Amino acid sequence: MSSEEDSSQASSSSVSPPTSSFSSPPPVSHFIGRKEDIVRAGRVTQLVNGCRDVLVLHHQGQLYAMDKHCYHAGGALQNGDIEEFNGLLCIVCPWHKYKITLAEGEGLYQAVDNPTARPLRTHWRSKGVKQRIHKVAEVNGDVYVTLNDSGEAIESDVYQTEKYRTIRP
Repeated sequence: MSSEEDSSQASSSSVSPPTSSFSSPPPVSHFIGRKEDIVRAGRVTQLVNGCRDVLVLHHQGQLYAMDKHCYHAGGALQNGDIEEFNGLLCIVCPWHKYKITLAEGEGLYQAVDNPTARPLRTHWRSKGVKQRIHKVAEVNGDVYVTLNDSGEAIESDVYQTEKYRTIRP
């Protein structure tokens, strides 16, 4: 396998900037806060539309939004580090170190080509989309999130239920 193939396996689509600028808020969007406040804080969490816990974060001049709890075990992603893996910006869950791409919500893992060969050769690979990502828009210094309402189930959805909110410690 070529190194070009290796690097393309972690993400199957090209990534566009997650933040859009508009002259008025997009329809069905939810006000999160002033951009200057989010930039200063680095990260904010908010219950959006009474049903979805969302993390909005600012990193390297971009705003990103995703479900607040890690798809694996519900870890608090607002406490995770931002790191780059295979050229992709990821948030690393503080509970179990799961890596989630900021732009697409893909779970990444480090695969081994041949476990019997020494030295081991590893590559970052995608598990597919595991974390629900939401659209962020900036309007005149205000930040809005439009929830991703795709009917496709995504693993992080389990931590957005009322049942989980009532049993969560």
